[in-house]
Amino acid sequence: MIRLQLGNQIVELKLPSFSAKFVLGILGFLLLVVALLTSFYTIQAEEEGVVLRFGKHVKTVPPGLHFKVPFGIDSVEKVPVTRQLKQEFGFGTPGNTNPKQWSSSSEMEQEKTMVTGDLNSALVEWVIQYRITEPEKYLFKVRNADDTLRDASESVMREVVGDRTVDEVITVGRQEIESEAQKKLKALVDLYEMGMTIDQVQLKDVNPPRPVQGSFNEVNQAQQEKEKSINVANGEYNRSVPKASGEAQKMISEAEGYATQRINEAQGDAAKFTALFTEYQKAPEVTRRRIYLETMERVMPQLGKKIVIDEKANQVLPLLPLNPVNQMAK
Repeated sequence: MIRLQLGNQIVELKLPSFSAKFVLGILGFLLLVVALLTSFYTIQAEEEGVVLRFGKHVKTVPPGLHFKVPFGIDSVEKVPVTRQLKQEFGFGTPGNTNPKQWSSSSEMEQEKTMVTGDLNSALVEWVIQYRITEPEKYLFKVRNADDTLRDASESVMREVVGDRTVDEVITVGRQEIESEAQKKLKALVDLYEMGMTIDQVQLKDVNPPRPVQGSFNEVNQAQQEKEKSINVANGEYNRSVPKASGEAQKMISEAEGYATQRINEAQGDAAKFTALFTEYQKAPEVTRRRIYLETMERVMPQLGKKIVIDEKANQVLPLLPLNPVNQMAK
């Protein structure tokens, strides 16, 4: 019986009576529904499930459908163990799925501003890629493992950059910085037992402070033009020197060939003269006459048509043909 006062009147309401068994039955049904809803859970293919009973770790389960103690006694933390995660420093990529991938805009500027070993300033942006390999250590060994990883990465990068000059950081030392930072960060993660594996540390944009970027770009341009001029000069040198060397070698070879030819000819002439002299000693008169005849035989055809007359001859006209030889032949 419920009594309600409406103004000056009192209204009595009678509620239907339920039996104790009916109430217990409804409660039991509700408890059964809650138990069914809180007893099963699914772990995705890229995850592992860490089961906690009253906050204490009891087991780690693989992907699939699993049973747990209902009514909140068991809880499950799902950890992506096969997905490669990343954290960005000094910049942020929109649309990320990792809430710890990048920090706020105000913190980005502070993250990337670093002091180099020669007391200069540089703006360093980098990214780390990592995977969670041991979910239990990731959840329980370190409080807020992702935040700890960000702090550790920033500390390592500042240490590595602080050991080098600004020219090394901005130009030639990028690969060495990446390798050393990854090595030191991996050692730090293992020391803290964070349950992670560092796959890569990669530098993105590395620039001088904004007030001096224009001047620095001009210096870089001048250095590039210098390197270009050196490369052009080296190319011309590599093209001209081999050509000159080839021509010199050709001239030397020709001179050596000519010298060999002259020597051989001289030796041949000497041998011929020696042989001729030997024969001359054996028969001087015969050899002298043979030489005379051979010489005349070689010389006479080159003299052309010659007529030899006595110096006392006065009438030579009858002896001279008036017509050419070819006409007389006809």
